[in-house]
Amino acid sequence: MQPRFNQKVAVVIGGNSGIGLASAHAFALEGARVVVTGRDTATLARAVASIGAGSLAVRCDVSNLREIDALMDEIRTKLGRIDVLFVNAGVGAFIPIEAVTEEDWDRLMAVNLKGVFFTVQKALPLMSRGAAIVLNSSIGWKKGIPTGSAYAASKAGVRALGRNFAAELVGRGIRVNVVSPGPVETPIIGRTVGLSPERIPQLRKEMLANTPMKRMGEPSEVARAALFLASDEASFITGVDLLVDGGAASF
Repeated sequence: MQPRFNQKVAVVIGGNSGIGLASAHAFALEGARVVVTGRDTATLARAVASIGAGSLAVRCDVSNLREIDALMDEIRTKLGRIDVLFVNAGVGAFIPIEAVTEEDWDRLMAVNLKGVFFTVQKALPLMSRGAAIVLNSSIGWKKGIPTGSAYAASKAGVRALGRNFAAELVGRGIRVNVVSPGPVETPIIGRTVGLSPERIPQLRKEMLANTPMKRMGEPSEVARAALFLASDEASFITGVDLLVDGGAASF
């Protein structure tokens, strides 16, 4: 069988670790020329080395519109187009309502929501009929989770963007879908605002207790869902939210 993304350009925003890196590897294995972005140059260098020849790393903070512009300029110059855009970059937070500051709120929205919107906006000139966009949300937007209100609001916004982007771009032949992971084993758990190292083991126990499959997901499992939505196998699918959560948000 011919690789699903042979000769295509796949851009993974936040592709230097976790779900993004797993997705970048999967796109490359399926024949894509892969671009990964992130804010940390060291992890970007390791990501490109692991993905292999033909991949491209570009440092980009999606909360900064000038950096998104620079990213798109580099893609235009070096690759000429985008066939698949997986907007995966995001930050987490578990903060009680009373403790959320304006800085906390603005940080979450700048990366998780503003960054998603303007990344898609600025990528569109490089996309044509047959292209696909996948946005990474979270089951946090569907479930009531104590201390998760600000994060959930940002991810609910991502789900809303996916639905509205899909409606607006369907006439151009560009499909837009959302993938919403549940508890997944990624490095972000150690970088989540409001989550101390001492709290992590208890959080894992709570996650497992609330997940019918009684295990954490793997980044590769979310990657496979993202690749499906981006592929021609999903050619009649747009505007959906695919839950990859071991049943956590469904029963």
